[in-house]
Amino acid sequence: MRAIWKGAISFGLVNIPISLFSATRKEDEISFRQLRRSDLSPIKYKRVAEVDGKEVPWEDIVKGYEYRKDEFVVLTEDDLKSVSIESTQTVDIMNFVPTAVINPLLFYKPYYMECGKGGDKAYVVLRDALRESGKLAITKVVLKTRQHLAAIRPEGDGLMLELMHYPHEIIESSEFKAPNASNVTKPEMKMALQLVDSMTADWNPEAYKDEYREALETMIVRKTKGGGKPVAAAQKKSTNLIDLAAVLQRSIEEAASQSKKTKPSKKGAA
Repeated sequence: MRAIWKGAISFGLVNIPISLFSATRKEDEISFRQLRRSDLSPIKYKRVAEVDGKEVPWEDIVKGYEYRKDEFVVLTEDDLKSVSIESTQTVDIMNFVPTAVINPLLFYKPYYMECGKGGDKAYVVLRDALRESGKLAITKVVLKTRQHLAAIRPEGDGLMLELMHYPHEIIESSEFKAPNASNVTKPEMKMALQLVDSMTADWNPEAYKDEYREALETMIVRKTKGGGKPVAAAQKKSTNLIDLAAVLQRSIEEAASQSKKTKPSKKGAA
């Protein structure tokens, strides 16, 4: 795997050489083309000006910011270069904060940090210091001319860099209507906890599949081979929650029944 960035962690007066590798793998999304129904000819889009509907060639297109309704200021490549952040090839640690105080919504893109030649000892010291203190290192790093807020945290035997949203990018939950249910009874809560307990399982990420993608791929293969129309999967009917306690009780019974089906028999276990 090829590193997307190489540089160093700046930790006080210590520099730790590292390489960044993406920690996630995004499968190519199944995309569709728009076609003319009569002959399946692909449809193309043209760049046209709103004022007269005429097509505009690439060389006549400029970037503009609408600062007021229908009023724009043009930004040239030189303008954009003048505010670009200089890449320093360093992950500068600004401070350390307890892991528990950071809103998980701030994290959005993880990278593995591989230690470079000669930096093993300092790398391990930083990793173990973060682990024992229960803290994250808050940093800033420039990737592809853009400055990012990020955090360094221990992951297994190594360190991970997680890019973060800036706080102003997060929509506060207080902007949404909160539920108003002050009449929840103790028996209902007891059954809800019992249902949670009966549905609790060991974490097994391999058990979770992208069912929609798999079904879509199967259907596409069938259609390319001239197959008929696939049968739609049965949909669960919504439940009218008039009697919450009764619904919870039925849910507990179904969860218990499902648990018995998935448990191996003693004979099979042997």
